[in-house]
Amino acid sequence: MLYPDNIEQKIDFVAIREELLRRCASPLGKERVASMHMETDYETVDRLLALTDQMRSAQDDPMLTFPRGDFHDVREAMSRVRIEGLFLDEAELDALRKSLAYAAEVESFLCNLDAHKYPLLHELSGGGKERLSGIVRTIDGVLDRYGKLADSASPELSHIRRELTNQQGNVSRILASILRQAKSDGMVDADAAPTLREGRLVIPVPPGYKKKIGGIVHDESATGKTVYIEPQQVVDANNRIRELESAERRERIRILQAVTERLRPETELILNSQVLLAEVDFLNAKVSLARTLQAIRPELLNKPMLEWCDARHPVLLLHYIPQGKTVVPLSIRLQAEENFMLVISGPNAGGKSVCLKTVALLQYMLQCGLPVPVAEQSRAGVFDRLMIDIGDEQSIQDELSTYSSHLRNMRAFLRQADARTLVLADEMGSGTEPMIGGAIAEAILRELVNRHVFGIITTHYTNLKHFAEQTPGVVNGAMLYDRGAMRPLFQLSIGQAGSSFAIEIARQIGLGETIIQYATELVGEEHIDYDRQLQNIARDKRYWEYKRQSIRQKEKALEARIAQYDEQMSGIKTKKRELLEEARQQAEELLRRSNATIERTIREIKESKADKEKTKTARKKIEALKEKVEQQKPKPENKSKQGSKTPAVPKVLRDFSELRALKGDFSAEPVTSPKSRSTSVSIAHKRTMSFERTLDIRGLRIDEATEQLIAYMDDALMVGAGEVTILHGTGTGALKQLTRDYLTDLNYRRRKRGQVALDFGDGDVNHGGAGLTIVRMG
Repeated sequence: MLYPDNIEQKIDFVAIREELLRRCASPLGKERVASMHMETDYETVDRLLALTDQMRSAQDDPMLTFPRGDFHDVREAMSRVRIEGLFLDEAELDALRKSLAYAAEVESFLCNLDAHKYPLLHELSGGGKERLSGIVRTIDGVLDRYGKLADSASPELSHIRRELTNQQGNVSRILASILRQAKSDGMVDADAAPTLREGRLVIPVPPGYKKKIGGIVHDESATGKTVYIEPQQVVDANNRIRELESAERRERIRILQAVTERLRPETELILNSQVLLAEVDFLNAKVSLARTLQAIRPELLNKPMLEWCDARHPVLLLHYIPQGKTVVPLSIRLQAEENFMLVISGPNAGGKSVCLKTVALLQYMLQCGLPVPVAEQSRAGVFDRLMIDIGDEQSIQDELSTYSSHLRNMRAFLRQADARTLVLADEMGSGTEPMIGGAIAEAILRELVNRHVFGIITTHYTNLKHFAEQTPGVVNGAMLYDRGAMRPLFQLSIGQAGSSFAIEIARQIGLGETIIQYATELVGEEHIDYDRQLQNIARDKRYWEYKRQSIRQKEKALEARIAQYDEQMSGIKTKKRELLEEARQQAEELLRRSNATIERTIREIKESKADKEKTKTARKKIEALKEKVEQQKPKPENKSKQGSKTPAVPKVLRDFSELRALKGDFSAEPVTSPKSRSTSVSIAHKRTMSFERTLDIRGLRIDEATEQLIAYMDDALMVGAGEVTILHGTGTGALKQLTRDYLTDLNYRRRKRGQVALDFGDGDVNHGGAGLTIVRMG
């Protein structure tokens, strides 16, 4: 139910309806817009919103192309030809052909949609595509592309038109010959040409020469200086032309009647296709408006409530968008379990009435199935009644004053409002003596609250502000005002009553200080202090709201920066793994080539029977290989406390002094001399004794830490360290993650080679805990 009857004018919905009408492409869609009304059934509202939402999604889907075509209203013509004997003319058939061709395309598109993704759009398809296409083919069989009956529509029509063309050609040739002779004889003007009179070809001749030419006079000019003669030579031919034209007309009617007879059984299908096109046109208009308003389908609940977040007045948006201006958003929440009645106070021209109209218009649009310009987190319910008291409805004819009209509206509220009603009242109780008006307004408000009626009222009355403060289910709201600039901010703040800023505004416009002081004394210091406190609360709340928004923006910026760093770290880890794998492959290849060189050298020494020159050459090869390997070792940028060990190089190559000495008969297996064996043991012992069980990589860059970690673990495995500690600290966690990733990768390679995996984890909580990693080897 709606109250009053002119509610659409009161809340500016007429502007929304006009905008939708402007966006429709056909009378069919415009009729749907005209019949649109506020629904009160939850299922119906939800379906209307979902249908519009699915149409928008389908239009946005890059894999779909919604068909475009001509809208033609053929309902009147099809209703007329239900009567036997009546038929569609060529223009009506052409319009029907275009309309049905488009309807068939739409049917096909809807039928092929994913029924799970677009269920409601899919349901619009009536499955009549083939029948519609068949009708189009029938019409194509008789009409040409210009919408006229084609010669091929029937053999008889083709024969008539051929003969008609021949006869017309004969008449034209005869007239041209007569006209040339008349021009040659000077009887007619040089620019004279054949023309039509009464459907017959004639030539223009001065009256004095009509007897010389001979024939039938069909007309004369207004001045009487020219007569139009049908020469006797073409009379018979023109008579035949008239006969053929009559025959053609009869054949055309016969064809159109026959086609109409074939279409008459499909009348219901054709009319249903018009309903489909009307719905599509209507949906397109709704989607177009939603895009302009940046409107959405909020979450819809099956109960009375509303929770608008960053709601904007649609009509103001339509007005401001072309100007590049913005609309101040409104956030409001009414729920049965919490506060269901809002009392808004604040200065005049501060936006109170706009708040009321915004809420009313958005709720009305929503229950008409239209998307609304609110934020994504908004929610809304469905009300059975929407009742408003906005504006002045005084009437001289009905002897109604402003106050009387308000009271009549209040009476309607009290008679009909219940817990499923949304009431919106502007300046409740105004228009009469303030004390009595305020008392009556409070009494009415109390009754509405007792019924749990949802509502928003605006007021300047202090007693209503006190009532909202003290009554459960009712909350105060204030329209904010910039005291420094003395201008309204058009922002609604819920939780505190607002000041009317009457004294401040009076002082700004130049009322004398004596008058202002006297007015202050009349209302009393207590009232002035109360109003001043309201102003201070509003100011402080605005300040902290600004701070909160600033913190929120900084948090968002920080979250974005963290996400960026996380993405960069992920890239670094990936690159690191790639580099490690590449280095491992290069090391294995170097080891393979080095072993091959050593084996080849040993073989050469054996074959040379320890020839000194060849032995010397072999040693040079080994020294050259050693120098090449040393050159390929990466050079660390900085040295750590451990002495900056280089990244891992296969141990058979790291120190060529550990190669077994070659001695004696190289035809036999190499024998390690006591001296060289002692030297190797000494070097290994020296390395084991100098190896430190702790690696400290704190403070290093990722690349530095990577180099030292690889070299350290290679040495630890070579000397059989048993258990080592890697000190990386906690910090950002990057060095710890690097350590764990490397050890995990190392275990993967060891398992692949059949070696025992390393055991690693955090240290004891009393000795560093998560700031270090303990590695146990076998």
